[in-house]
Amino acid sequence: MQIIRGRRKLFLYAFGAMGVNLLNTIMGSYLCSAIIASGFVNLEAITNGDLLNAANLTLSHHTYLGFVEFVGGQATLTSGILVIAALWAVLSVVAKVIDGVIDIPMASLTDNLRTRWGRRRPSIVIGLIPLILSYCAFLLVPSTEPTIGNTIYYFAMLAIFYTSYTLVMVTYYATFTEIVDNEEDRRFLTNTKSIADIVYFILGFALIPVFLDTIKLNIRWVALIFLPLVFLILIPLFMLKEKSTKDGVDPDAPKEETVNLFKSVGYTFKNWKFILWMACYSFMTFGLQLFLNGINEYFKVAGMTMIYVMIAAFAPVPLTFIIYNKLNRKKGFGFAFQYTLIIFAISMLSMFGISYLEAGTLKTVLGIVSGLVASFSVGAMFAVAYSIPSKLAADDEKETGISHGAMYFAVQGLFAGIASGIGGGAVLTVLKSNTLFGKPGTYYITFIAAVACMISFILVFILPKSLRELGKEENVITREQ
Repeated sequence: MQIIRGRRKLFLYAFGAMGVNLLNTIMGSYLCSAIIASGFVNLEAITNGDLLNAANLTLSHHTYLGFVEFVGGQATLTSGILVIAALWAVLSVVAKVIDGVIDIPMASLTDNLRTRWGRRRPSIVIGLIPLILSYCAFLLVPSTEPTIGNTIYYFAMLAIFYTSYTLVMVTYYATFTEIVDNEEDRRFLTNTKSIADIVYFILGFALIPVFLDTIKLNIRWVALIFLPLVFLILIPLFMLKEKSTKDGVDPDAPKEETVNLFKSVGYTFKNWKFILWMACYSFMTFGLQLFLNGINEYFKVAGMTMIYVMIAAFAPVPLTFIIYNKLNRKKGFGFAFQYTLIIFAISMLSMFGISYLEAGTLKTVLGIVSGLVASFSVGAMFAVAYSIPSKLAADDEKETGISHGAMYFAVQGLFAGIASGIGGGAVLTVLKSNTLFGKPGTYYITFIAAVACMISFILVFILPKSLRELGKEENVITREQ
């Protein structure tokens, strides 16, 4: 693999996956919600004030819409329920587990693919085509009633989407250890990718609500409007310079070896540092994905303006990310990550408290403040997904000569898929379909997310010192000397 030199090129490379990531956000946070009308309720419009009944009306969308004012017309495909909620709760978890499990064979595929065009570029193309097709297919409505056929159809499209998304992204992330040859460039690449993540989150959680709530476009058209951004992946596709791998990974690099699927998985799971990191990462992912996947319903039942809060949460991130980087350089990764977790937990708990206030100016202002608090953690929560795996993969290759960088991201994807499936799938569906202490279950999304992040905060203490002090300036200087 040819090394990419220059900050400008690395900057473009880091932004290349932004469109693919945005489609994944739209799928998880909008389209999966668009097939279930439950949760999109204006609580002030309940005719008899029976909050408990309003939250439980999920079986018949006709009765549901007659009982309360439905305020999610633009956010759903048909203003109704298209799937069987109980079955979807199970299948959505299965889809996420498939997403995680499929990471491993997909990583092995891209690590060992032998073609005249190399191994990374063909892998991206192979994944990109079904990703686009399944995304578009999810916008269709086979039946306007909640049927088993509908439920299976959306599950199949979701599984195909996640599988193809996995192949594209695990391939892309694997190149992070191959297109740079020093720690400084790798850090710049991962930090820039984190900024790119913030941009697509601003598009996803600040701009898309404008299309839905202000312009009144249906989510189907909004999803299609943002679809062309997926072709930004062509930037890294054309920047990658690979030689033919028909007769080996790289004829000019005899020290670089590949291993089969089972050995690659074995090497990764034997890395105890990585497994400890997975414990921390899984709880963080559970909390974050529960909040992000239920964000539409949460802001509706909490009576808060999503647009204002999300702009406050994401707009300052490039600046607040500087604070995270300074903490990382001064105190190391562990301290900076714990700072991120505690800030996010405080933000979630503040939103939980604010949701109980009466609608008005005070509630709006406090919601914006809670969003600003979250901005000091959001950017870093995406950076951590790249820092540890790319570092451990680079160390592995340096020590053993084995090139299987994609597998670290794949196994991380497996843990993340399971955590996300439980949080953003099963738990979220249960909260949407039930009440808790006399309030809709979605009221408690932020509280549960905060608890999960605090568990992750505690688990950081068990990480080895080499990971907790990763990025610390004095350690970098020592290694260079």
